[in-house]
Amino acid sequence: MAETTTLARPYARAAFEVASQDNALQSWSNLLALFAAVAKQPAVSSVLRNPSLSSSQIAESFESICGDDIDGKGKNFIRLLAENKRLVLLSEIAELFEVLKADRERSVEVEVTSAFEISSEIAGKLAASLKKRLDREINLSTSVDESLVGGAVIRAGDMVIDSSVRGKLTKLVESINS
Repeated sequence: MAETTTLARPYARAAFEVASQDNALQSWSNLLALFAAVAKQPAVSSVLRNPSLSSSQIAESFESICGDDIDGKGKNFIRLLAENKRLVLLSEIAELFEVLKADRERSVEVEVTSAFEISSEIAGKLAASLKKRLDREINLSTSVDESLVGGAVIRAGDMVIDSSVRGKLTKLVESINS
């Protein structure tokens, strides 16, 4: 959703700047992943959206759930989000932070979805080819989706390469209908 991404972006950038200054990108990454996981819990989500609670009550509740895994800067971040009623954006903030972190580290998460299991040899060749093309380190994950019929769909950041039979058939139908 574009609106939540727009709202989450400044907070992700602020967290990224703090993490960069402290040379703590990975610890902030872990912290934001924890925050996102906690915020996704149905009971927590209902507390975050409860209009009868003050922002400090919501922040304190959230901090108590996180326990000792949250440091002073993390608590300040939670309080800031609570004051601005943005705790519900934690998943988007964590995702945007990961994009900024990957860009800094010159790496990219690549997801390959294929109709059949990909051997480790082919996955290695694909990762090497993508590394050369994208000039980034590749973190490759694979999954199987039999509905693709054949071929694969490769997602690397905002780039999508759809060489699946299902994708080609969809394009053929669209061109026939237009």
